[in-house]
Amino acid sequence: QVHLVESGGGLVQPGGSLRLSCAASGSFFSINSMGWYRQAPGKERELVATISSGGNTNYADSVSGRFTISRDNAKNTVYLQMNSLKPEDTAVYLCNAILWITDRAQAAYWGQGTQVTVSL
Repeated sequence: QVHLVESGGGLVQPGGSLRLSCAASGSFFSINSMGWYRQAPGKERELVATISSGGNTNYADSVSGRFTISRDNAKNTVYLQMNSLKPEDTAVYLCNAILWITDRAQAAYWGQGTQVTVSL
């Protein structure tokens, strides 16, 4: 059983900052890539940022320069530092992890999501 537990969402004013965390726990060999996605009401889920096991990062154009993804491999945790937040960043943010569940098989897991609301 694998769990991804997110934290750090909330209400923030435009221009403000939030830091999301996502910790993976359970039975797995190692973590391949981790990432953050978001889904706003009435919209499809979209990629926000990903980070590979080697630390290579990828960002959506809409957040590049404002958001920073990082990971602590010792803690099996991925972070998303969000600065200069805009109302259009309002969404449920979901953590994703690609895990080696055996020495030959990978599987994708999702967290339950954390709400980020950017509003006056």
